[in-house]
Amino acid sequence: MTFDMLYSKIHRATVTDANLNYVGSITIDKELMALAKLRVGQKVEIVDVNNGERFTTYVIEGVAGKRDICLNGAAARKVHVGDKIIIIAYASMSAEESDSFKPAVVLVDELNNVVEIRDSI
Repeated sequence: MTFDMLYSKIHRATVTDANLNYVGSITIDKELMALAKLRVGQKVEIVDVNNGERFTTYVIEGVAGKRDICLNGAAARKVHVGDKIIIIAYASMSAEESDSFKPAVVLVDELNNVVEIRDSI
């Protein structure tokens, strides 16, 4: 049996752009992706702290160091620039794997600069 467990998250990122006329997804700064152990094309859940929206999309790599968090396509209608969001990735794990797995939890400030990295919830 496997369990869907927290793999990683970027906590309280600020939406820097919402581009309706783009193929759907979320563009995340390459450095933030690496810290959160996210992969291009990986499924993520987005939780908008400002309006309560919760939806699923996939990751596109953004330019390293720009700290962009951009929702694209239909997902752009679910957020506003300036909204705080939580980007969550899950992984299927056996009970044994989940007992020892340490998620990557990346906390950012208002400008999406890294404040802290944790390996627990």
